[in-house]
Amino acid sequence: MAQGTVQVTHGGASRWRRRSGEYPTLAAALAAAGDGDVLSVAPGTYRENLILRHAVTLRGPEGAVAGSVRIAPLDGVALTVRASAVVQDLYLEGADRAAPALLVEDGSPEFTDLRVLTRSASGIEVRGGARPLVRRCTVENPAGVGISVLDGGGGVFEECEVVAAGQAGVAVRGGAHPRLERCRIHHATGAGISVTGEGSGLEALGCEVYEIKGTGVQIAARASARLTDCSVHRTSADGVTLDTDAVLTLAGCDIHDIPENAIDLRSRSVLTLSRTTVRRFGRNGLSVWDPGTRVDAESCEIHDSTGDYPAVWISDGATASLDSCRVHDVPDALFVLDRGSRADVVDSDLSQVRNTAVSVSDGATAQLDDCRIREAGTGAWFRDHGSGGTLANCTIDNVQTGVIVTKGADPTLERCTVTSPAEAGFYVSAGGRGTFTACRVSGSSGFGFHVIDGCRTTITKCHTERCARGGYEFAEDGPLAEGCTSDESGPRLAARAGAAGGAPAGDRPGIRTVTAAQGPAGPPSGVPAPRAATREANGPADTSAAADTARGSGEVLGHLDALVGLDSVKREVRALTDMIEVGRRRQQAGLKAASVRRHLVFTGSPGTGKTTVARLYGEILASLGVLESGHLVEVSRVDLVGEHIGSTAIRTQEAFDRARGGVLFIDEAYALAPEDSGRDFGREAIDTLVKLMEDHRDAVVVIVAGYTAEMDRFLTVNPGVASRFSRTITFGDYGPGELLRIVEQQTEEHEYRLGEGTVEALLTYFTELPKGPAFGNGRTARQTFESMVERHAGRVAQLAEPTTDDLTLLFAADLPDLPALPGVAVSAVTPAPC
Repeated sequence: MAQGTVQVTHGGASRWRRRSGEYPTLAAALAAAGDGDVLSVAPGTYRENLILRHAVTLRGPEGAVAGSVRIAPLDGVALTVRASAVVQDLYLEGADRAAPALLVEDGSPEFTDLRVLTRSASGIEVRGGARPLVRRCTVENPAGVGISVLDGGGGVFEECEVVAAGQAGVAVRGGAHPRLERCRIHHATGAGISVTGEGSGLEALGCEVYEIKGTGVQIAARASARLTDCSVHRTSADGVTLDTDAVLTLAGCDIHDIPENAIDLRSRSVLTLSRTTVRRFGRNGLSVWDPGTRVDAESCEIHDSTGDYPAVWISDGATASLDSCRVHDVPDALFVLDRGSRADVVDSDLSQVRNTAVSVSDGATAQLDDCRIREAGTGAWFRDHGSGGTLANCTIDNVQTGVIVTKGADPTLERCTVTSPAEAGFYVSAGGRGTFTACRVSGSSGFGFHVIDGCRTTITKCHTERCARGGYEFAEDGPLAEGCTSDESGPRLAARAGAAGGAPAGDRPGIRTVTAAQGPAGPPSGVPAPRAATREANGPADTSAAADTARGSGEVLGHLDALVGLDSVKREVRALTDMIEVGRRRQQAGLKAASVRRHLVFTGSPGTGKTTVARLYGEILASLGVLESGHLVEVSRVDLVGEHIGSTAIRTQEAFDRARGGVLFIDEAYALAPEDSGRDFGREAIDTLVKLMEDHRDAVVVIVAGYTAEMDRFLTVNPGVASRFSRTITFGDYGPGELLRIVEQQTEEHEYRLGEGTVEALLTYFTELPKGPAFGNGRTARQTFESMVERHAGRVAQLAEPTTDDLTLLFAADLPDLPALPGVAVSAVTPAPC
């Protein structure tokens, strides 16, 4: 053990003692020191548990190399501070899983340029009345929490870094209230920042939370926080979550590259957003649940969804207010559902929405004032009984259908304009109601107002112009229309009575209801599916154009063959493809073709390529003319099963309709029929799906996927399930050689190379890698490559002038440690030095 001496310089208050002295241990030096004294610690490793009870300065020697002074006891707390001391330029190492490395219990100490490298309960723990100032400190604690602030503690952390925490990066609870300024929290396993408990709070300014294996920021149990100019990105779970009366303010923040919900709040939580951007999220950008839960957003932007979910989701009685916000480049913009749920949107833009911009259902309410909707499948859809609200002074441009009202919904629309819809400007059917006042439709490729099924809609002082099929199309027992006008001069005018007691509309000047000469038209093509079909989702309408851009079956099969492993899968797909191709040719020759069921069951572990093969299978069927577009719609239980009676069938129908012309891929399909289901709505989804597969057998190919044993059980839950699927294709786990090939492909794609001995080390690594339930096959191989790149970056970043070889070669030393199964000790691969 290296051990240095400790130089103590006494302050003026200690005149009766020696002015200075050297001590063999830190404990002896601290015993002699008093307030104002300076302890300069010589380089070395000190196996001592230190306690600072006086306002001393503890520091490494001036000019010493970073890390030359290490406080590293074998157990217990490395450094405990109970006074307003100053600590600088030290390395703290802890090894006690039950204790922190640095414990601050009292006073207002200052910590500067510390490196806490530990495997303990917490890297830094602040308790009670302590209010430290922590500057430019780094905490690395793979075994526990990075920084804990507990039991009323506080303090300010400036330009600190928490890296590789085994639990939360920063944890605040018990009424604590710290402030973080320009800090970085990354590579934590757990939440990046966690604030819990009544009275607990946190303020963060200019901080960054990223590469988190869990949630980025988590506020819960009556805690509160304010984040200003912060960034949260690259998490494995939600970006920001609020739960149980949590309160959070986000100002000028950027939440991006989140695979799940960017922001999720529930249980009476309150979120205030201003000047905040939410982008590149896999599920909802903003997800709001439960009565009393509320969001107020001003001047925010939500865009570039990477999944197939609504950007803003409000349900179960929650409310949201959006003022001067932008939502764009998303599948759906705003979904409001369930009685008591409400959305208020003012002066906002909803654009480039692939399906529905605003959807209101299950008794919910939406109020839009002075909003702009453009480039969407459907502008606004009020779906069912009890659903309503108001659209006032809104413009809807370049959509399939402007506004749809169905199944007893009863909204109010005032002074709204729909421009250039591909179908109707306003479409009402299936018992929908609605009041339309001073609304306009221009440039419609269909009708202006299209009201069918005898809907009792009120249309007052509305105007249409340049509508290709007519300004107004009403059923015989149609709406009340009064004071409406149109520029058309169609071949036949028809009208029904206006207000009670008034003359027939056709007898009064100013109203002209035009019905196309060819007779009543069907509903707009976008109407049957809740998410109106778009060219992007279902392929171009011009089949010749599609033929120019779509890949041929040979090219797609070549892509399938290029996948690593999966030999039995490739044979099965080729055999099925050959059957379909020969059947098509026999039909062309006037011969009978064998009936081939195209629906499939995929079984196997995660990461074995099931989704990739499903996507290629859709492309193959499209190239053979079996499917119209071959696109893939991937869903799971949460997308099909509703929370209320009747909602499951609607959701399942919606998913099926989105997949028309392509493949509906249901991952973990066995979750629709849990073993302890009781009164579970999943069975309703299965029953609905079976009927749809029979009624529309040529429109959609359904693939169900999951673990082998669970899928065997799933196929027995409904007599019609097993008969609908032609065959089961089993995806086996990848072997070490196949995992190596995936890493080699990743290496080549990203312009890296494997150095001498690395191939052998990778084979050894994949051979010894535990194959437990969490093993991800191809996903694990890609994660291994990503870990190697991260370690390579950490190594090369220390080189002053790296060569091309330095920048591209990955060595065995870059391999991550082998994970261990619970209860099993696993040794890491010992890499050869590079």
